[in-house]
Amino acid sequence: MTEPHALPRHPLRFPNFRAYLIGRLAAVLAQYGMMIVLGWQAYNIARETMTTAGASAQLGLIGLAQFLPLFFLTPVTGWVADHFDRRIITRITLTVLATASGLLAFATYEGWVSLPLIFGMAVIVGTARAFNGPAYGALAPNLVPLAVLPNAIAISSVAWQAGMIAGPALGGYAYAATPWGAYALAAGLFTVALGAMLLIGPVPQPPRQTGRHPIRQMIDGFAYVKGNRLVLATITLDLFAVLLAGATALLPVYARDILHVGSTGLGHLAAAPGIGAGLTALWFSFRPMKSEVGLKMLGAVILFGIATIIFGTTAFLSRDIAMPVGLGALVVLGGADMVSVFVRQSLVQLHTPDAMRGRVSSLSQLTISASNELGEAESGFLAALVGPVAAVIGGGVGAIIITLLWSRLFPELRLARSFDPPDIGRAEISQEKAS
Repeated sequence: MTEPHALPRHPLRFPNFRAYLIGRLAAVLAQYGMMIVLGWQAYNIARETMTTAGASAQLGLIGLAQFLPLFFLTPVTGWVADHFDRRIITRITLTVLATASGLLAFATYEGWVSLPLIFGMAVIVGTARAFNGPAYGALAPNLVPLAVLPNAIAISSVAWQAGMIAGPALGGYAYAATPWGAYALAAGLFTVALGAMLLIGPVPQPPRQTGRHPIRQMIDGFAYVKGNRLVLATITLDLFAVLLAGATALLPVYARDILHVGSTGLGHLAAAPGIGAGLTALWFSFRPMKSEVGLKMLGAVILFGIATIIFGTTAFLSRDIAMPVGLGALVVLGGADMVSVFVRQSLVQLHTPDAMRGRVSSLSQLTISASNELGEAESGFLAALVGPVAAVIGGGVGAIIITLLWSRLFPELRLARSFDPPDIGRAEISQEKAS
């Protein structure tokens, strides 16, 4: 048997984790690249027969179509991730996502893409993601020894966030080159992710709980999050702050009707948050975050809100400076979001026992999706009601107010000094006794 001191000390030394990281990055790039193209294409089709307000509402409906499957399936998907092989779940869902994006590429190439088709594919994508996310999130801690788990979670979180913000840029640029190519790129990336997941060999997974009814086990996930105030605070802060500050959801509106920069400009705007996230990730690789992690997360979300407000005000600037100011604001927005997500993902994963990670990951994904897809719906509908500029600026103000409120309601978050987890083993024993 290999002695503990002889084990590699870095996650990237483990082949299973390397394959997982490649697959996760490729899948997130494809997922978020396809999401922005769905919105851009739906908005352009709608603008042929609708006003700006009506087309903005279509963006809201696209977000809602992706969010509702996840909302209704969350209890089931978390339970599935805790009771079945997480590798197989990811392989099946990646196959569905690659097929859906391939169909959209073909439909766009042939010229028969339509709003009903886009909405139908959005529902399929949302359903696949509902099962994919918890399995992906809960799988990472099974691929490396406990001693290197914090570093593995950090690297996985960085890859996820980088893909989430860089994906829209890839999608925007690919669409500018050729509309069908954006979906073809997504299909290719999903296929790469599937190939990477096929390389992962058998991994340990907590034994199934057979003494409790599945519905009771699903409720256990909600109860755990509710009882762990630090986990609850980090999850809900992202939910409400990003739900309100949905500037990126309205990038198609800004690119076409406010900044007048077209699909190429949309690519630039979508790339800007990725630059901020990438620079922040590079900083973390040299200067890892070790202290006052809770305060830094709160500060990052406030900065996120400020950057959102600045981006919104570009509508009042002259055309020669509006685009540079907007790009700068989005760079800052992306960097702040990277800090927030990095802290949240690390705290949630490290403070959750393995037997509960699927269910807790599904709840975390629900809040992420709520803040993104439901945030798109909120931003689209609000833009249709009060205009896109007021929707963006008001959302930034709302994110700041929520952060200040959360710092008072959840002092556990404000007082979180480091990522050091509690005694997870003891938590798992307590969970087993409860079952």
